[in-house]
Amino acid sequence: MRRRRGAEAFSLSFLDVITCGLGAIILLIMISKPGEPLVLEPAPQSLDGIIADMQEKLFEIRGEARVLNRDLTAAREQLSEIKERVARLAREFGALRDHAAGMEKSASANAARKGELQAALQNLTEEMRRLSARREQVRTDLVGGIPVDSEYVIFVIDTSGSMFQYAWNRVMQEMIGVLEIYPKVKGIQVMDDQGGYMFQDYRGKWIPDSPARRKIILDRLRTWNPFSNSSPVEGIEKAIRTYHEPDRRISIYVFGDDFTGDSVRRVLDEVERLNPKNNDGVPQIRIHAIGFPVQFAAQQQITGARFANLMREMTRKNMGTFVGLNDFRGTREKFRYTIGTPF
Repeated sequence: MRRRRGAEAFSLSFLDVITCGLGAIILLIMISKPGEPLVLEPAPQSLDGIIADMQEKLFEIRGEARVLNRDLTAAREQLSEIKERVARLAREFGALRDHAAGMEKSASANAARKGELQAALQNLTEEMRRLSARREQVRTDLVGGIPVDSEYVIFVIDTSGSMFQYAWNRVMQEMIGVLEIYPKVKGIQVMDDQGGYMFQDYRGKWIPDSPARRKIILDRLRTWNPFSNSSPVEGIEKAIRTYHEPDRRISIYVFGDDFTGDSVRRVLDEVERLNPKNNDGVPQIRIHAIGFPVQFAAQQQITGARFANLMREMTRKNMGTFVGLNDFRGTREKFRYTIGTPF
């Protein structure tokens, strides 16, 4: 009995060992079975290329947005301008409509007046007609040998030392005299012989004519003494360039005593180019001149004679009048002798 139990015990232990070994082998086989690895966490992918593409698209979108914003701003500005133009045209249309209505109302009144005037004209005697024609002739005639048909007057005044020291009182008298022959004009301008303005606020514009403004001009002229190079050429040329317009009747009055330029002929040619004649051979701007014999009194007759020679030819070519004074302290008379200085 003891032997059998010992053998059984041994047999059970052996079987246990075998069973455990077999189980271990099966477990190893199951563990080492080939297959795809289990993905616990996906590996990070490279996003640099995607980000670069998206940034490039973003920049393109921003550029297109800026272009569209500029176009939108320009369109808004154009729309604003169009609205302003429409509003202005609407106002002008309203004014024209009101004016047309007023014209229609006055047309009938004018027709009635015309009938009355025609009836009155038929009743005029021959003497009354003669007086009426004479009155119209006086209104368009010359004053002191100077045509006074201009609507705008420009003064170009030599402000050199010789003029200011010796002849300025006479300059004031001649200025008053010229203004008196133009009771009413549309505009006045006063410049020195180099083209400088007496009133800078009216630079390139016209000074409105009125008795008060004429008084201001004369008061300012009493002490007006800007630098001068004793040559009226610059002032004349600038006055023509600035104020020349085909539909305006303009006269330029030059006050001076000498000409220190190098060529009279060059000045005449340049003025003729700047002041062309119309189809009737009449220049657009009349040029008049008043000569003050200061240089003759100072025994410097050459520059005085050259001024007289220049102004005589310039006024003749430009439908004006040259008035030479026999004394810068005395009365005025027409310049009656011929200057012999060559061109």
